[in-house]
Amino acid sequence: MHDGRRPGIVSLPATATGPTMSRLDPTRWNRLWQQLGATTPADSFEHLLAAYSAPDRAYHSDAHIAACLAHFDTWQHLAEHPHLVELALWTHDLVYDTRRQDNEAASAEQAVAWLEAAGLGHHGEVVRALILATCHQAPPQGADAGLVVDLDLSILAAPPSVYDAYETAIRQEYHWVPEPLFRAGRSKLLKQLLAHPALYHNAPLAERWEQPARENLQRALLALGAE
Repeated sequence: MHDGRRPGIVSLPATATGPTMSRLDPTRWNRLWQQLGATTPADSFEHLLAAYSAPDRAYHSDAHIAACLAHFDTWQHLAEHPHLVELALWTHDLVYDTRRQDNEAASAEQAVAWLEAAGLGHHGEVVRALILATCHQAPPQGADAGLVVDLDLSILAAPPSVYDAYETAIRQEYHWVPEPLFRAGRSKLLKQLLAHPALYHNAPLAERWEQPARENLQRALLALGAE
């Protein structure tokens, strides 16, 4: 059971530092596959490093994945299938291109391919669904999807200075979008988030994160000049 602590948001820098200084731990990656009952797929960790250290990832980098995993370490007792949840967290942003509309689906394809290569293809559709939940376009189905979504959105409840750095990093990732269009699109997204009855789906996380997340979103809307 939860021990009653009130952990805060992990405030990791938003930028990657490259493969040689990655925040991702190969020992942890290999241990996860052992816990799943398989051998780590060949070159999979190198693939992770290359993806999450790409220079165009101002936010969706190894720091984001490390932050998700740090929160998972605290809240994994909420998961029904913790090893599959952890795999989804590792892989949910493997493909990230702001000009594409299928990043989550493409990320899921790679995760499923690794599961199949490891002889764990029977877990493929479960992990695919967990990753697709991070599209944030529909309420997550099931406890594990809810946990993945909550941890992915933990940044929304970060201290104001950390949240502001996140907004700056997102703008950098969309550097190719003209400022008026970016402001309009970002404002629309933040309003959609605020319209949700609840941003977080697990009661212990909602208790800690819901209010600061909504305060950050409201403040960001004001900064964007939204009405």
